[in-house]
Amino acid sequence: MTSHRPLPVPDETSAPYWAAAAQHVLTVARCARCAVLTTPPDVVCTACGSTDPCYEFTAVSGRGVVRSWTVVRQAFLPGFDVPFVLVDVELAEQSGLRLVGRLLDGVDADLHLGAPVRVAFEDLSDEIAVPAFELAR
Repeated sequence: MTSHRPLPVPDETSAPYWAAAAQHVLTVARCARCAVLTTPPDVVCTACGSTDPCYEFTAVSGRGVVRSWTVVRQAFLPGFDVPFVLVDVELAEQSGLRLVGRLLDGVDADLHLGAPVRVAFEDLSDEIAVPAFELAR
């Protein structure tokens, strides 16, 4: 399986995230100093201000609710079939923990603020999967 979409290029910080995603496991970074979850991890923890947060990636349920969404009607990068829906999801594990991803249900989905969703994965190659979401039924 090969996609014509741009593929993520893992670096030292993001490699654990992408390795887990390839196994269809959603992870987020946990600050070792204050235990607050964040995604993506930054050089400074936004919760405690630690400049040495020693992030550890931890698996999360992938359940959440839609906080916002948009329909993308123009492809700004090659390989994306338009239109498609991008959702801003607040994950269940922590208030304010947000992740943006494609909604796999399509543009005609019965979507509303607060709609429950769950993580799904788009396999872009044999080694790369990208987290996405689908409505929880």
